[in-house]
Amino acid sequence: MGIYLNPTNQLFSEAVHKEIYVDKSLLIQKVEYLRNKENKYICVSRPRRFGKSTDANMLVAYYSYGCDSHDLFDSLKISKTDIYEEHLNRHHVIQLNMQDFLSKAHDVKKMIALLGKLVFREIKKSFPDIEYVNPDDLVQIMEDIYVEAGIRFVFVIDEWDCIFREYKQDKEAQKQYLDFFRNLLKDKPYVELVYMTGILPIKKYGTHSALNMFKEISMLNATPLESFMGFTEQEVHDLCLKYDMDYGEMRQWYDGYQMSEDISIYNHRSVVSALMDRKYENYWTSTETYEALQVYIDMNFDGLKDSVVQLVAGENVPVQTTSFQNDMTTFESKDDVLTLLIHLGYLGYKSDDHTCYIPNKEVVDSFVNSIRSSDWHETTKALLNSRNLLEATWRKDEASVARYVEEAHLDTSVLTYNNENALSYTLALAYIYARNHYTMIREMPTGEGFADIVLIPYRDKPAMIIELKWNKEVKTAIDQIQEKKYPKGLEKWKNHLLLVGISYDRKTKKHSCHIEEIIQSDQQT
Repeated sequence: MGIYLNPTNQLFSEAVHKEIYVDKSLLIQKVEYLRNKENKYICVSRPRRFGKSTDANMLVAYYSYGCDSHDLFDSLKISKTDIYEEHLNRHHVIQLNMQDFLSKAHDVKKMIALLGKLVFREIKKSFPDIEYVNPDDLVQIMEDIYVEAGIRFVFVIDEWDCIFREYKQDKEAQKQYLDFFRNLLKDKPYVELVYMTGILPIKKYGTHSALNMFKEISMLNATPLESFMGFTEQEVHDLCLKYDMDYGEMRQWYDGYQMSEDISIYNHRSVVSALMDRKYENYWTSTETYEALQVYIDMNFDGLKDSVVQLVAGENVPVQTTSFQNDMTTFESKDDVLTLLIHLGYLGYKSDDHTCYIPNKEVVDSFVNSIRSSDWHETTKALLNSRNLLEATWRKDEASVARYVEEAHLDTSVLTYNNENALSYTLALAYIYARNHYTMIREMPTGEGFADIVLIPYRDKPAMIIELKWNKEVKTAIDQIQEKKYPKGLEKWKNHLLLVGISYDRKTKKHSCHIEEIIQSDQQT
């Protein structure tokens, strides 16, 4: 056993024995299928906090000759499969955490040399009878072992992209790094499997396709590992039952990353933190500050600010992802920035219509904090006024509601304000604070039509239906709600329901508001 060659199962054992552990061991079966049927080179990229290292440690614990992992896996799902005993602790494994090596060397060339020296130290102890042609050449060392002993290796490489995150501008260092991996791994007979993880997909480097042998699995295309990119909805639902937590609120805070038509995943670490602390809040900032997001949304690309406003308002925004160069510095358009934010977990992605969106309340908070810190004059005041707007609505203070919406309109003029849809953007942004108390649904089917905005409370606040009118009398909004029987879809709140009509007059450029409270007798008439 060693640190790099045939490690123990210690790290995975620590994960399994924590109070909250979700069994993702069937990932091993998927990896085995890929190794045998499709591609033995696998690169999985997903954001921080989504369990990448835990998965890597699990694969090491399963494959490594350096331990006996029956006690860990006998009770997990993988033990019920046909491949379980066939591969359990029967492979030579080399585990590399590239961030650790970079932290020790602070230079790519020195890092590569140090990696070779440390790995060879363990190889020499395990295979002392091999005649090593060049002890300073890791590739030659691996080939010597294969030629003389016929041994092949499973490589598990974590934080593979650390160079592109920490040496963002050093193109020569990046090229050296890619060349190292190409020379070590590509078309080598001693390679049995490579499972590599990081935040970024493999770097596109002009015509320099150093690692084109990898099957890439990312937040843009997670096939066939969709259910292993984070916690699934069923897994989180079961955890909420076990720990007596509200699943609906957990979903609003941490769900929303759509991996396929029927699989949506949660942020792994945030769910665990919420369960342990027994409260829902923004755990994102414990691992990454909102300033990191602020750098990207402040980039001066045409249309980027408009898109961010639409995203915060709850809209899906079209994005073209193919031009992104898979690094953190090469940006040619707003699409490149949005694509990076997808890989970083700040945005979700829908492959069926090629749009991005803010996935949940936790990430909305990060966007709001970033916008406030940037002092976007178009939106900051609306965000700061949002709490006052919500409280004025609860008080049925129509004049104040109209005034706050007026200010939100003036401060979000980056959007074309010429129809009810644009008005709904403004309202969704203006009521951003309401997401602390409500689930906001746009175009919700209720009664005999669709309500523009419906706010469904988590707990003891009144439900609200907001109907929008552009260049019409505000009373027509309330009339439409009543004529189409919208409240009938919200019987649960029939004694605690506000109808809010908001209209914009194109000539006067003024907003008006009318609020009515529904009580049970009104519903029965």
